[in-house]
Amino acid sequence: MLGLMAARQAGLDDPARLRRAERTRRVLSLELNKDRDVERIHGSGINTLDIEPIEGRYMLSGGSDGVIVLYDLENLSRKPSYTCKALFSVGRSHPDVHKFSVETVQWYPHDTGMFTSSSFDKTLKIWDTNTLQPADIFHFEGTVYSHHMSPVATKHCLIAVGTKSPKVQLCDLKSGSSSHILQGHRQEVLAVSWSPRHEYILATGSADGRVKLWDVRRASGCLSTLDQHNGEKSKASSETANTAHNGRVNGLCYTSDGLHLLTIGTDDRMRLWNSSTGENTLVNYGKVCNESRKGLKFAISCGCNPEFAFVPYGSTIAVYTIFTGELITMLRGHYSTVNCCVFQPHFQELYSGSKDCNILAWIPAPREPDSDDISEKSLPQQHLNPAYEDAWSSSDDEG
Repeated sequence: MLGLMAARQAGLDDPARLRRAERTRRVLSLELNKDRDVERIHGSGINTLDIEPIEGRYMLSGGSDGVIVLYDLENLSRKPSYTCKALFSVGRSHPDVHKFSVETVQWYPHDTGMFTSSSFDKTLKIWDTNTLQPADIFHFEGTVYSHHMSPVATKHCLIAVGTKSPKVQLCDLKSGSSSHILQGHRQEVLAVSWSPRHEYILATGSADGRVKLWDVRRASGCLSTLDQHNGEKSKASSETANTAHNGRVNGLCYTSDGLHLLTIGTDDRMRLWNSSTGENTLVNYGKVCNESRKGLKFAISCGCNPEFAFVPYGSTIAVYTIFTGELITMLRGHYSTVNCCVFQPHFQELYSGSKDCNILAWIPAPREPDSDDISEKSLPQQHLNPAYEDAWSSSDDEG
């Protein structure tokens, strides 16, 4: 690290290289933080978490009891041990609380004054953060499994919604309409994710084992259907041809640059795809245990080299390198099944929610002093050549 800092100071190295190295070190040293608690509000399992991208300070959580909680992650007490306090919650007594399990919460990408939530009660709600009142409510015919707003869109305000219907619903915040639909899946849509690179590109995963990429400007919509065999159907049965997984696809996540898409299915497999060509990169992650019957919320790091995936794995969180498939570590701390995790890119922190009703904070371990980072006190005192010593003294004893 000292070498990187010296090279940066001398102008011999790219400053971004030092940032990537330190971010990577911090992710590799993630551990359960015993000095930071997240206030326990939920009375049942936690299904979804989201940290707002503006400051990285406020976090939303949604639970199986329909409750939504907003937390302040900043340490206002300035004490070594502290609790992240809940600023408010949409509790069971709130008149507009979701009737059933909240499956997804998401901040409006450009402003903390608004957030969204969707639920098994067949609704998507748009909330005003300041008043805690719904600004709009979208109703659907079936259970809502997932929704997502584009993090980069400037020309549209569409929210993609995956429901029990095989049709992908697009809700327009400007008009309040949900009439736009994308047709192509054969079973319920469990996961949706907009590209962070192209504002009109959407990825969807379904219980039919298929992952589809859409350009929502096109009349036909569907750009491609991802094929785990990359078109080599000779060895594949007709049933598995043109499918991304041999089970339900219940998790999708783009890398931060939007160049790759990571998918997870109930066939206990995770696959990495080139998002522009639709090619399966054939990275082998081994068995990725996934017994969830609904959406699985996993996360990807940002600004590291290599990048990492944080995947709920039973009561633990598995950390993989994305491009090599190596299992780096298993984060253990929850007492029951982990449902979701979210990465905080500002400080390389991870938060996870579980059926045990707890939200845990995983924080980089403090840096150990380098072997060559020795304090001046431990160095022998060097005696200067008399020629370089001061010829005067400020001592009061000398006249």
